[in-house]
Amino acid sequence: MAEQKQSGAIESAPTSDEIDQEKVRKYLEQEEKPTRTLGRFWGVVVALVAVGMAGFYIYTAGTLPAPVQWQRGIYVMLTYILVLLLYPAVGKKSVLQPALGRVADRLPGRLRTIVMPRGGPTIVDLILIGVVVVVVGYFIVNYPALQRRAGAYTQTDFTVSVIGLIVSLEIARRVLGWSMTLIGLFFILYLRFGFVLYDIPILDTFAHRGQPWQRVATVLFLDQEGVFGVMANVLVSYVIIFIFFGAFLNKAGASRFFIDLPLALAGRSTGGPAKVAVISSALFGSISGSAIANTVSTGTFTIPLMKRAGFRPHVAGAIEPSASIGGAFMPPVMGAGAFLMSELTNTPYSVIVAISIVPAILYFLSVLTMVHFEAKKFGLSGIHTEQTAWQILRNEWYLSLPLLVVIFMLASGYSPGYAAFWSILSCIPLMYMLPENVADLKNPAAQGGTVLHAFARSTVRVMKTINEAIQKGVRDSLVIGATVGVIGMIVGTIYATGVGQRFANIIVSLSGGDVLAAVILIGLASLLLGMGVPVTAAYLITAVIAVPALTSLGVALLAAHMIVYWFSQDSNITPPVCVAAYAGAAIAGADPWKTGWTSFKFAKLLYVMPILFAFTPEILMIGSSGQPLVDIEWGKVAMSWFSATLGTIAFSAVTMFYLVRKTTWWEWIIAAVGTFFCFWPNLLTDILGVAIVGSVWLWQWYDVRRQRQAKMQSSMAD
Repeated sequence: MAEQKQSGAIESAPTSDEIDQEKVRKYLEQEEKPTRTLGRFWGVVVALVAVGMAGFYIYTAGTLPAPVQWQRGIYVMLTYILVLLLYPAVGKKSVLQPALGRVADRLPGRLRTIVMPRGGPTIVDLILIGVVVVVVGYFIVNYPALQRRAGAYTQTDFTVSVIGLIVSLEIARRVLGWSMTLIGLFFILYLRFGFVLYDIPILDTFAHRGQPWQRVATVLFLDQEGVFGVMANVLVSYVIIFIFFGAFLNKAGASRFFIDLPLALAGRSTGGPAKVAVISSALFGSISGSAIANTVSTGTFTIPLMKRAGFRPHVAGAIEPSASIGGAFMPPVMGAGAFLMSELTNTPYSVIVAISIVPAILYFLSVLTMVHFEAKKFGLSGIHTEQTAWQILRNEWYLSLPLLVVIFMLASGYSPGYAAFWSILSCIPLMYMLPENVADLKNPAAQGGTVLHAFARSTVRVMKTINEAIQKGVRDSLVIGATVGVIGMIVGTIYATGVGQRFANIIVSLSGGDVLAAVILIGLASLLLGMGVPVTAAYLITAVIAVPALTSLGVALLAAHMIVYWFSQDSNITPPVCVAAYAGAAIAGADPWKTGWTSFKFAKLLYVMPILFAFTPEILMIGSSGQPLVDIEWGKVAMSWFSATLGTIAFSAVTMFYLVRKTTWWEWIIAAVGTFFCFWPNLLTDILGVAIVGSVWLWQWYDVRRQRQAKMQSSMAD
């Protein structure tokens, strides 16, 4: 096994020929459509809009939020405008593109430049931007009057609402494709024509009397459950500010620390590069919360490193996304769905963070255990590292300060937005410590100036870095921002028809009142839904319709939401639609389908933890009252954590079909029984489970040693 040398703690980045960038781009486009290349003028326009948007929401996070109509309305307006400027109505690879090109060729030169300009929006885009300003501006300006006449809207309200819904569908189509758009359109039609289901067997369960068009449009666009409802509120209150935090942290160079420390900690151990991938994904994911971003950001380094250490390409490509989805569970930031959970359950975000820590650690422990036995199975050793973890901490500790700031402020009871505000500000001093700035400040004479001149030059660089972070953060926010309209249509329809409770009754009926069966049904529903919509949307939709079923079966409210939240991540790594796994495959140069199923193998605990949440809510620090951190019996909580840890290690080892050697079928059955006992939160069952699994391990150790001695004796006899 060739050893990998380092410069410092981190190797040189993989070369472009090691990573098929075109494949990576293709799979990323399944999550986000490509943007148009803008000319200088429109590039400046987009940059100025982005700076204004970021400035407004960072400022209000640090002071006081603007009135609700401005806070939500400005977000929707600027998001829609940026989408129309950046995302073409017809992509370059669309089947309509050749036809549009032929039409454009027949137009006179000046008219062709106006209708289909190069490097900028078309005339249709500009008209739609004007429409967005009018309809969203109407909501903002008339908000108090709209609240007073809710349910008795005027004809003007209706007209504005219809136009607003059409534009919202177009925004979703441009960024997310037709699947999300058609789902939104389906819910609009369902709210209008729900009565037709009365005549259709089975579907008549979802029938309702229907609503007139005027009611449909105004409810979905202007009411509190519509476009400007819960999703918009969560995005402006929490999500966008943490997206900016992640962008600032990355531009401040902190991502280097997230690779260097894991490399020093685990690089030399068995299967070291894969363990580095898991630990770095945990650190990076704790501030990104996005499986796709996590896979691409850390995977470009860790996946080639794993391949060079001897991991098969599809395994290397699978380990990274399997670890990356854990970022959605790892505090302090987690994913956008965690902020939604806080809103839907009326639970402080700091509480969501507190109860998520242990399950998140268990998830990464599971992947680490599986990686260890995968490496043992194929005899893969670690890699050489020149720096120790202590040296990394001593030299780069300051890069973790923004993360420590957000953790401290959340633990102290400050709001997530306010914590993110100060964390963003704490990134700015780090930008002065980037290598180029440090070198300039240490030796200003080399640049022909004084220390004051060097500081001024560094300040200019920092301002450029801040602008880059803002531009990246705003663009990153557009993918989830484009869902705000369609999710408003979905949630508004569910509330207006009461179909959520009916769906809950169906789950209860199909499960026969059995909690395990209900959890499995919800897992399947979440997987199917995740094939067509982003994971945050999948969580919100499934939560609205499925959580009532779980609570009616006796599952605590927050435990029910956690079940749905964990399941919502499965479409990232479970075939047939698993974008994170496909991105990992592209980086690894491996077969996407094979990589997808392998990522599913390493992420199996994703399907076990929801069952634990249902039957042992103590693992979430939920007391007998059903509330988190209230009436807790700490003995039961500690027992549940201990049992879950034993069960996780046993489950991860047993499901890899390898302990000391490859397990036989009868060894596997015995070890599986022991694993079940380990998960059960009781000291007696834990001891029994450990004894059973341990006896299988001891037998394999004895058997391997016996066979080795027999071979040695046979060799000596020969």
